[in-house]
Amino acid sequence: MLQGQDQLWLNEVVERVRTKLDWVSEKSREKIPYTTIDGTHDNRIVDNPSGTETDGINWWTNGFWGGMMWLMHHETGQEKYKEIAEFSERALDRCFDEFYGLHHDVGFMWLPTSVANYKVTGNGESRKRALHAANLLAGRFNLAGGFIRAWNDLEGEDTRGWAIIDCMFNIPLLYWATEETGDPRFKQIAMRHADTAIDAFVRGDGSVNHIVEFDPVNGGVVKTYGGQGYEEGSSWTRGQTWALYGFMMSYIHTGKIEYLHTAKRIAHYFMANIPESGLIPIDFRQPKEPAYEDSTAAAIAACGLIEIAKAVQANERDVYIRAAVKLLRTLDESRSDWTSATDCLLLNGSAAYHNPNRHTAIIYGDYYFMEAIFKLKGNDLYLW
Repeated sequence: MLQGQDQLWLNEVVERVRTKLDWVSEKSREKIPYTTIDGTHDNRIVDNPSGTETDGINWWTNGFWGGMMWLMHHETGQEKYKEIAEFSERALDRCFDEFYGLHHDVGFMWLPTSVANYKVTGNGESRKRALHAANLLAGRFNLAGGFIRAWNDLEGEDTRGWAIIDCMFNIPLLYWATEETGDPRFKQIAMRHADTAIDAFVRGDGSVNHIVEFDPVNGGVVKTYGGQGYEEGSSWTRGQTWALYGFMMSYIHTGKIEYLHTAKRIAHYFMANIPESGLIPIDFRQPKEPAYEDSTAAAIAACGLIEIAKAVQANERDVYIRAAVKLLRTLDESRSDWTSATDCLLLNGSAAYHNPNRHTAIIYGDYYFMEAIFKLKGNDLYLW
C-alpha cells in the first residue's frame, strides 16, 4: 500500500512494535491489563477499581490483551504469544459463571480471544465459548425497537431502551455465529441492529450519536444522550470511529452496499475534521480549550479507513490511505512510548470527555494501533 519514506517508516514501526511486545508480553503474561499505573500494566483478573460487578474480570476491554497476543502470534509465529492469549481466554470463563456483569460488550471480549483462537487453531473449547457469548448477545435484542440493549441497570437510570454506537463492534460476533453454524437468526439480529443504527445514530452530516434511547415496549426513538462526548448533539470522536469501522465490519460480513456507503459518509466527516496536527480531540465539537485529546480514536479510525480503502475502486483508495497514515504517523511520532519506562504503546487515551482520568494509557488504543500497522503491512489477522 505504501511507497518510499512511508514504507520505510512503516518497516521501522513494525520492528518497534515487535521489540516492545517481546518484553511487555513476558512481563504481563499472567495479567489482563486495561491501563498502566506508574508505567506498569494493571491486572483486571484481580483488580476491581470501582468495586462493582461490571469491573474487574467483567470489564468490557478484557479481550484486547488477548487480541494483541494473537496479532503478535500471527506476525512472529512465536508460540509464547498463543500461550499468553489462551491464558487470558481461560481467565474470562469466570465471567460466564458470574453472569450479572456481562452486557452487550461480549463481542469486544470474545471476538479477539475465543473467535481468534478458533480461527487460528480450531480449538473446540474456544468455539463453544464464542457461541455461548453470541447467544448472550442475541438474547439482548429488543424486537419492538430493532436494537440490542447496551448496558444493564445503571444506578438512577432506566436503561432498558438504551443502545450505543459501540455495539457496531459487538455484532460481528453474531455474523460469525451464523457463518459458523448456518443458523440465520444471529445474522438477522445483527443486520436489524445495524439498519436501526443507520436511521437512529448516524446524522445527515456523517456525525453520530453516542446513546439513543428507544421505547423498549413499543419501539421508536425517545431521545439521544451525549454519553462519553462533550454534550448531547456533539461529536464524540471514538463514537465516530466505532461507527466508521463498525459499518465496514457489517459490510465485510454481509456485502450490503448501504453499510459501505454509511461507513464512507462517516469517514468523510471524520477526515474533514482531522486537525492539522493530526491529534484527535475527545469530541470534534468540544471547546478549543482545554485541548483534551483521545489517541485511541485516531488508532481505531486508521483501521476503518484502511478497510474502506480495500473495498473501494483504485482511484478512491489514496484519500483513505493518506488519512490513515497521517493519523498513525502522528501517533508514532508524538503519542507513543517505545521505551522500557512504561508497558503501554500509546499515550493520551481518554475514555470520556467528562471523565477526569484523561490522557492515559488504554489497552484498546494499543490494540488498534497494532492492528492498523499490520493492516498497512498487509499482514493483519482480521479478528472482527
